[in-house]
Amino acid sequence: MKILTKILAVGLFILVVFSLVTAGVVYYFNLPVSKTDAAVHIIEIERGETLRSIAEKLEENNLIRSSLLFMIISRANGTEQQMRSGRYAVSKTMSSAEIHRLIVSGAALLYRVTIPEGSTASQIAAILEAANITDRDSFMEAVTNSDLPNRFNIPSHTLEGYLFPDSYLFPQNYPAERVVSHMVSTFFMRLAEIYPNYADLSPEELNDRVILASIVEREYRVAAEAPIMAGVFLNRLNIRMALGSCATIVYIITEILGRPHPTRITYADIAIDSDYNTYIRVGLPPAPISNPGEIALNAVFFPADTDYLFFLLRNSATGEHFFSRTLAEHNMGRVRYLQR
Repeated sequence: MKILTKILAVGLFILVVFSLVTAGVVYYFNLPVSKTDAAVHIIEIERGETLRSIAEKLEENNLIRSSLLFMIISRANGTEQQMRSGRYAVSKTMSSAEIHRLIVSGAALLYRVTIPEGSTASQIAAILEAANITDRDSFMEAVTNSDLPNRFNIPSHTLEGYLFPDSYLFPQNYPAERVVSHMVSTFFMRLAEIYPNYADLSPEELNDRVILASIVEREYRVAAEAPIMAGVFLNRLNIRMALGSCATIVYIITEILGRPHPTRITYADIAIDSDYNTYIRVGLPPAPISNPGEIALNAVFFPADTDYLFFLLRNSATGEHFFSRTLAEHNMGRVRYLQR
Protein backbone atom coordinates (compact mmCIF):
# COMPACT_ATOMS: atom_id res chain seq x y z
CA MET A 1 0.00 0.00 0.00
CA LYS A 2 2.84 2.33 0.95
CA ILE A 3 4.58 1.51 -2.31
CA LEU A 4 1.44 2.35 -4.29
CA THR A 5 1.10 5.62 -2.38
CA LYS A 6 4.72 6.50 -3.17
CA ILE A 7 4.21 5.64 -6.84
CA LEU A 8 1.11 7.84 -7.02
CA ALA A 9 2.95 10.66 -5.27
CA VAL A 10 5.89 10.42 -7.63
CA GLY A 11 3.52 10.26 -10.61
CA LEU A 12 1.63 13.28 -9.37
CA PHE A 13 4.92 15.12 -8.82
CA ILE A 14 6.07 14.30 -12.34
CA LEU A 15 2.71 15.41 -13.73
CA VAL A 16 2.88 18.70 -11.88
CA VAL A 17 6.46 19.29 -13.01
CA PHE A 18 5.54 18.39 -16.59
CA SER A 19 2.54 20.73 -16.48
CA LEU A 20 4.66 23.54 -15.09
CA VAL A 21 7.36 22.98 -17.70
CA THR A 22 4.75 22.81 -20.48
CA ALA A 23 3.10 25.97 -19.21
CA GLY A 24 6.47 27.66 -19.05
CA VAL A 25 7.34 26.58 -22.60
CA VAL A 26 3.97 27.75 -23.90
CA TYR A 27 4.33 31.02 -21.99
CA TYR A 28 7.81 31.60 -23.39
CA PHE A 29 6.99 30.82 -27.02
CA ASN A 30 3.82 32.92 -26.82
CA LEU A 31 5.82 35.95 -25.73
CA PRO A 32 6.38 38.75 -28.24
CA VAL A 33 9.60 38.45 -30.19
CA SER A 34 10.61 41.89 -28.93
CA LYS A 35 9.56 44.19 -26.09
CA THR A 36 10.80 47.33 -27.80
CA ASP A 37 10.62 46.87 -31.59
CA ALA A 38 7.15 48.31 -32.25
CA ALA A 39 7.78 48.86 -35.96
CA VAL A 40 4.87 47.78 -38.14
CA HIS A 41 5.46 44.83 -40.44
CA ILE A 42 3.05 44.02 -43.26
CA ILE A 43 2.28 40.32 -43.58
CA GLU A 44 0.10 39.09 -46.44
CA ILE A 45 -2.14 36.07 -46.01
CA GLU A 46 -3.13 34.60 -49.37
CA ARG A 47 -6.63 33.33 -50.06
CA GLY A 48 -6.74 29.60 -49.34
CA GLU A 49 -3.37 29.58 -47.55
CA THR A 50 -3.00 26.74 -45.04
CA LEU A 51 -2.52 27.17 -41.30
CA ARG A 52 0.94 25.62 -41.52
CA SER A 53 1.97 28.00 -44.31
CA ILE A 54 0.74 31.00 -42.33
CA ALA A 55 2.52 29.88 -39.16
CA GLU A 56 5.78 29.23 -40.99
CA LYS A 57 5.54 32.59 -42.76
CA LEU A 58 5.15 34.38 -39.43
CA GLU A 59 8.12 32.54 -37.94
CA GLU A 60 10.31 33.11 -41.02
CA ASN A 61 9.60 36.84 -40.73
CA ASN A 62 10.58 36.71 -37.05
CA LEU A 63 7.11 37.81 -35.94
CA ILE A 64 6.46 34.80 -33.69
CA ARG A 65 8.79 32.53 -31.72
CA SER A 66 7.27 29.20 -32.80
CA SER A 67 5.17 28.17 -35.76
CA LEU A 68 4.26 25.00 -33.87
CA LEU A 69 2.75 26.94 -30.97
CA PHE A 70 0.83 29.15 -33.40
CA MET A 71 -0.72 26.03 -34.96
CA ILE A 72 -1.50 24.61 -31.51
CA ILE A 73 -3.26 27.86 -30.54
CA SER A 74 -5.33 27.75 -33.72
CA ARG A 75 -6.27 24.08 -33.37
CA ALA A 76 -7.12 24.50 -29.69
CA ASN A 77 -9.51 27.31 -30.69
CA GLY A 78 -10.91 25.49 -33.71
CA THR A 79 -9.87 28.29 -36.09
CA GLU A 80 -7.87 26.31 -38.65
CA GLN A 81 -10.40 27.14 -41.37
CA GLN A 82 -11.04 30.69 -40.17
CA MET A 83 -7.80 32.37 -41.23
CA ARG A 84 -8.82 35.43 -43.27
CA SER A 85 -6.84 36.55 -46.30
CA GLY A 86 -5.52 40.09 -46.49
CA ARG A 87 -2.61 42.31 -45.56
CA TYR A 88 -2.12 42.69 -41.81
CA ALA A 89 -0.12 45.21 -39.81
CA VAL A 90 1.82 43.15 -37.26
CA SER A 91 4.33 44.25 -34.65
CA LYS A 92 7.05 42.18 -32.96
CA THR A 93 5.64 43.41 -29.65
CA MET A 94 2.50 41.31 -30.28
CA SER A 95 2.21 37.82 -28.80
CA SER A 96 1.44 34.76 -30.91
CA ALA A 97 -2.08 34.68 -29.46
CA GLU A 98 -2.64 38.35 -30.36
CA ILE A 99 -1.46 37.80 -33.93
CA HIS A 100 -3.71 34.73 -34.16
CA ARG A 101 -6.74 36.78 -33.02
CA LEU A 102 -5.90 39.51 -35.54
CA ILE A 103 -5.81 37.16 -38.52
CA VAL A 104 -8.94 35.28 -37.44
CA SER A 105 -10.80 38.58 -36.97
CA GLY A 106 -10.10 39.56 -40.57
CA ALA A 107 -9.09 43.06 -39.47
CA ALA A 108 -6.79 43.47 -42.45
CA LEU A 109 -5.39 46.77 -43.64
CA LEU A 110 -7.93 48.85 -45.50
CA TYR A 111 -7.08 50.74 -48.67
CA ARG A 112 -8.95 53.76 -49.94
CA VAL A 113 -10.22 53.54 -53.50
CA THR A 114 -12.26 56.27 -55.18
CA ILE A 115 -14.85 55.50 -57.85
CA PRO A 116 -15.64 58.61 -59.98
CA GLU A 117 -19.24 59.46 -60.76
CA GLY A 118 -20.36 58.12 -64.12
CA SER A 119 -17.87 55.23 -64.17
CA THR A 120 -19.03 52.09 -65.92
CA ALA A 121 -18.72 48.67 -64.30
CA SER A 122 -15.73 47.81 -66.49
CA GLN A 123 -13.99 51.05 -65.51
CA ILE A 124 -14.65 50.31 -61.83
CA ALA A 125 -13.25 46.82 -62.33
CA ALA A 126 -10.02 48.29 -63.73
CA ILE A 127 -9.72 50.71 -60.78
CA LEU A 128 -10.21 47.92 -58.25
CA GLU A 129 -7.75 45.62 -59.99
CA ALA A 130 -5.11 48.37 -60.11
CA ALA A 131 -5.55 48.85 -56.35
CA ASN A 132 -5.27 45.06 -55.85
CA ILE A 133 -8.71 45.01 -54.18
CA THR A 134 -10.15 42.37 -56.48
CA ASP A 135 -9.46 41.20 -60.01
CA ARG A 136 -11.31 42.56 -63.02
CA ASP A 137 -12.84 39.30 -64.25
CA SER A 138 -14.20 38.31 -60.83
CA PHE A 139 -15.73 41.75 -60.39
CA MET A 140 -17.48 41.67 -63.76
CA GLU A 141 -18.67 38.14 -63.04
CA ALA A 142 -20.26 39.35 -59.81
CA VAL A 143 -21.84 42.34 -61.60
CA THR A 144 -23.38 40.37 -64.45
CA ASN A 145 -23.48 36.65 -63.68
CA SER A 146 -24.31 36.31 -59.99
CA ASP A 147 -27.55 36.13 -58.05
CA LEU A 148 -26.98 39.61 -56.61
CA PRO A 149 -29.56 41.36 -58.86
CA ASN A 150 -32.21 38.98 -57.52
CA ARG A 151 -30.96 39.41 -53.98
CA PHE A 152 -31.37 43.18 -54.24
CA ASN A 153 -34.64 42.86 -56.19
CA ILE A 154 -33.17 44.58 -59.25
CA PRO A 155 -35.04 43.61 -62.45
CA SER A 156 -31.96 43.45 -64.65
CA HIS A 157 -29.23 41.08 -65.78
CA THR A 158 -26.62 43.53 -64.53
CA LEU A 159 -25.86 45.69 -61.50
CA GLU A 160 -24.58 48.48 -63.76
CA GLY A 161 -26.13 51.68 -62.42
CA TYR A 162 -26.29 50.46 -58.81
CA LEU A 163 -22.55 50.54 -58.05
CA PHE A 164 -22.57 53.79 -56.15
CA PRO A 165 -19.58 56.03 -56.99
CA ASP A 166 -17.85 56.96 -53.74
CA SER A 167 -14.62 56.57 -51.78
CA TYR A 168 -14.43 53.12 -50.22
CA LEU A 169 -12.12 51.37 -47.77
CA PHE A 170 -11.47 47.75 -48.73
CA PRO A 171 -8.82 45.20 -47.77
CA GLN A 172 -6.74 43.94 -50.64
CA ASN A 173 -7.61 40.58 -52.23
CA TYR A 174 -11.21 41.00 -51.12
CA PRO A 175 -13.89 38.71 -52.62
CA ALA A 176 -15.46 40.42 -55.63
CA GLU A 177 -19.01 39.56 -54.59
CA ARG A 178 -18.48 41.31 -51.24
CA VAL A 179 -17.13 44.41 -52.99
CA VAL A 180 -20.10 44.53 -55.34
CA SER A 181 -22.60 43.84 -52.55
CA HIS A 182 -21.14 46.68 -50.46
CA MET A 183 -21.33 49.14 -53.36
CA VAL A 184 -24.95 48.22 -54.12
CA SER A 185 -25.87 48.49 -50.43
CA THR A 186 -24.27 51.94 -50.41
CA PHE A 187 -26.41 52.87 -53.43
CA PHE A 188 -29.64 52.06 -51.59
CA MET A 189 -28.43 53.79 -48.44
CA ARG A 190 -27.66 56.99 -50.34
CA LEU A 191 -30.87 56.70 -52.37
CA ALA A 192 -32.84 56.64 -49.12
CA GLU A 193 -31.25 59.99 -48.25
CA ILE A 194 -32.13 61.45 -51.65
CA TYR A 195 -35.64 60.02 -51.95
CA PRO A 196 -36.84 58.40 -48.70
CA ASN A 197 -39.98 57.00 -50.36
CA TYR A 198 -38.16 55.09 -53.10
CA ALA A 199 -39.53 51.81 -51.70
CA ASP A 200 -43.00 52.94 -52.85
CA LEU A 201 -41.80 52.50 -56.43
CA SER A 202 -41.92 49.13 -58.11
CA PRO A 203 -38.50 47.61 -58.93
CA GLU A 204 -39.20 48.35 -62.61
CA GLU A 205 -40.05 52.00 -61.92
CA LEU A 206 -36.93 52.44 -59.85
CA ASN A 207 -34.82 50.76 -62.51
CA ASP A 208 -36.17 53.16 -65.15
CA ARG A 209 -35.12 56.11 -63.01
CA VAL A 210 -31.66 54.64 -62.50
CA ILE A 211 -31.32 54.16 -66.28
CA LEU A 212 -32.29 57.79 -66.88
CA ALA A 213 -29.95 58.98 -64.11
CA SER A 214 -27.11 57.05 -65.74
CA ILE A 215 -27.72 59.02 -68.96
CA VAL A 216 -27.99 62.38 -67.18
CA GLU A 217 -24.76 61.54 -65.34
CA ARG A 218 -22.87 61.22 -68.62
CA GLU A 219 -24.47 64.29 -70.19
CA TYR A 220 -24.26 67.06 -67.58
CA ARG A 221 -21.12 69.02 -66.77
CA VAL A 222 -22.66 71.82 -64.70
CA ALA A 223 -24.52 70.51 -61.66
CA ALA A 224 -27.27 73.13 -61.89
CA GLU A 225 -28.14 71.89 -65.39
CA ALA A 226 -28.65 68.24 -64.40
CA PRO A 227 -32.33 68.69 -63.32
CA ILE A 228 -33.03 70.59 -66.55
CA MET A 229 -31.55 67.76 -68.63
CA ALA A 230 -33.65 65.28 -66.66
CA GLY A 231 -36.70 67.41 -67.49
CA VAL A 232 -35.77 67.44 -71.19
CA PHE A 233 -35.43 63.65 -71.33
CA LEU A 234 -38.70 63.11 -69.42
CA ASN A 235 -40.48 65.47 -71.82
CA ARG A 236 -39.16 63.43 -74.74
CA LEU A 237 -40.22 60.16 -73.14
CA ASN A 238 -43.71 61.53 -72.51
CA ILE A 239 -44.26 62.34 -76.18
CA ARG A 240 -42.53 59.17 -77.46
CA MET A 241 -39.65 61.17 -78.92
CA ALA A 242 -36.21 59.53 -79.14
CA LEU A 243 -33.90 60.64 -76.35
CA GLY A 244 -31.04 61.26 -78.79
CA SER A 245 -28.34 61.01 -76.13
CA CYS A 246 -24.75 61.03 -77.37
CA ALA A 247 -23.77 59.37 -74.10
CA THR A 248 -25.57 56.20 -75.16
CA ILE A 249 -23.63 56.17 -78.43
CA VAL A 250 -20.34 56.49 -76.54
CA TYR A 251 -21.43 53.59 -74.33
CA ILE A 252 -22.08 51.42 -77.38
CA ILE A 253 -18.71 52.30 -78.94
CA THR A 254 -16.58 51.89 -75.80
CA GLU A 255 -18.41 49.30 -73.68
CA ILE A 256 -20.18 47.09 -76.23
CA LEU A 257 -17.90 47.36 -79.27
CA GLY A 258 -14.73 47.82 -77.20
CA ARG A 259 -13.40 50.69 -79.30
CA PRO A 260 -11.58 53.81 -78.04
CA HIS A 261 -13.59 56.78 -76.82
CA PRO A 262 -14.55 58.78 -79.92
CA THR A 263 -13.42 62.38 -80.31
CA ARG A 264 -16.75 63.12 -81.98
CA ILE A 265 -19.97 61.31 -82.84
CA THR A 266 -20.47 60.65 -86.56
CA TYR A 267 -23.60 59.91 -88.60
CA ALA A 268 -22.33 56.35 -88.92
CA ASP A 269 -22.15 56.12 -85.13
CA ILE A 270 -25.74 57.21 -84.56
CA ALA A 271 -26.87 54.62 -87.09
CA ILE A 272 -25.37 51.68 -85.15
CA ASP A 273 -28.02 49.02 -84.68
CA SER A 274 -28.23 48.59 -80.91
CA ASP A 275 -30.93 48.63 -78.25
CA TYR A 276 -28.76 51.20 -76.48
CA ASN A 277 -28.91 53.59 -79.45
CA THR A 278 -31.33 56.29 -78.30
CA TYR A 279 -31.20 58.00 -81.69
CA ILE A 280 -32.92 55.14 -83.50
CA ARG A 281 -34.80 53.54 -80.55
CA VAL A 282 -37.62 55.31 -78.72
CA GLY A 283 -37.62 54.99 -74.94
CA LEU A 284 -34.96 54.07 -72.44
CA PRO A 285 -32.08 51.70 -73.19
CA PRO A 286 -32.39 48.23 -71.62
CA ALA A 287 -30.01 48.96 -68.73
CA PRO A 288 -27.99 51.84 -67.23
CA ILE A 289 -24.99 53.12 -69.18
CA SER A 290 -23.04 54.29 -66.13
CA ASN A 291 -23.19 54.41 -62.37
CA PRO A 292 -24.79 57.74 -61.42
CA GLY A 293 -23.87 59.77 -58.38
CA GLU A 294 -25.94 61.91 -56.07
CA ILE A 295 -26.36 64.88 -58.45
CA ALA A 296 -27.75 62.81 -61.33
CA LEU A 297 -29.98 60.72 -59.08
CA ASN A 298 -31.34 63.83 -57.38
CA ALA A 299 -31.97 65.39 -60.81
CA VAL A 300 -34.08 62.45 -61.96
CA PHE A 301 -36.10 62.20 -58.77
CA PHE A 302 -36.58 65.97 -58.68
CA PRO A 303 -36.42 67.12 -62.33
CA ALA A 304 -36.91 70.72 -63.41
CA ASP A 305 -40.44 71.62 -64.50
CA THR A 306 -39.67 72.77 -68.02
CA ASP A 307 -40.98 72.54 -71.57
CA TYR A 308 -37.53 72.25 -73.14
CA LEU A 309 -37.03 69.43 -75.63
CA PHE A 310 -33.47 70.11 -76.83
CA PHE A 311 -30.05 71.03 -75.50
CA LEU A 312 -26.56 71.39 -76.93
CA LEU A 313 -23.16 72.36 -75.56
CA ARG A 314 -22.58 76.08 -75.94
CA ASN A 315 -19.35 76.50 -73.96
CA SER A 316 -16.84 73.66 -73.96
CA ALA A 317 -14.70 75.43 -71.36
CA THR A 318 -17.45 75.82 -68.74
CA GLY A 319 -19.62 72.89 -69.83
CA GLU A 320 -22.72 75.07 -70.10
CA HIS A 321 -25.54 74.05 -72.44
CA PHE A 322 -28.11 75.89 -74.52
CA PHE A 323 -31.67 74.67 -73.92
CA SER A 324 -34.51 75.18 -76.39
CA ARG A 325 -38.18 74.34 -76.84
CA THR A 326 -38.39 73.83 -80.60
CA LEU A 327 -36.23 72.33 -83.32
CA ALA A 328 -36.01 75.77 -84.95
CA GLU A 329 -34.57 77.27 -81.75
CA HIS A 330 -32.23 74.31 -81.42
CA ASN A 331 -30.94 74.75 -84.97
CA MET A 332 -30.47 78.46 -84.41
CA GLY A 333 -28.43 77.67 -81.32
CA ARG A 334 -26.41 75.14 -83.28
CA VAL A 335 -25.52 77.83 -85.85
CA ARG A 336 -24.76 80.34 -83.10
CA TYR A 337 -22.56 78.17 -80.91
CA LEU A 338 -21.07 75.55 -83.20
CA GLN A 339 -19.80 77.99 -85.82
CA ARG A 340 -17.79 80.11 -83.39
